[in-house]
Amino acid sequence: MAKEPAWLIAARAKLGTREAAGPANSPTIMGWAKRLGTKVLGMVYNADSVPWCGLFVATCMDEVGIAPAPIAVRAKSWATWGQNLAADRLAPGAVLVFERPGGGHVGFYAGENATAYRVLGGNQGDCVSLTWIAKNRCVARRWPTGRAVIGAPVQLAASGAPLSRNEA
Repeated sequence: MAKEPAWLIAARAKLGTREAAGPANSPTIMGWAKRLGTKVLGMVYNADSVPWCGLFVATCMDEVGIAPAPIAVRAKSWATWGQNLAADRLAPGAVLVFERPGGGHVGFYAGENATAYRVLGGNQGDCVSLTWIAKNRCVARRWPTGRAVIGAPVQLAASGAPLSRNEA
């Protein structure tokens, strides 16, 4: 079995990280924003109630020395980052960008079935989690420029779990 890319290992280590309830903020998520800063994020990030899927992906990339997308907090900024990957060339750790009501969503490819991608992402149910997102919502499949694609598409059995409809 192919080794997973370092950024996906970093992402898996964050599974279960949650937003704080109510007006409080998660010190972990706010720490990610502080480390990356406004230059990378493209804005002052001051509350975990602000969509943070792009912040999560940027944190995982930055931790392994890969420059995040410009204005990394915006999910759709990742649609032009790195190099394009064809759907039949996906491998664990590929960056997937999706349309959603009110904006976009970004996360990491962890597998697929006939109609959906298994996505490891932040701000999925207000936490870092694995969820299923319909393939027809995917607008970009990306990989870090200059890095060899490790692995191949991962076919998973249909889970019967509902598809995510809105990741904010």
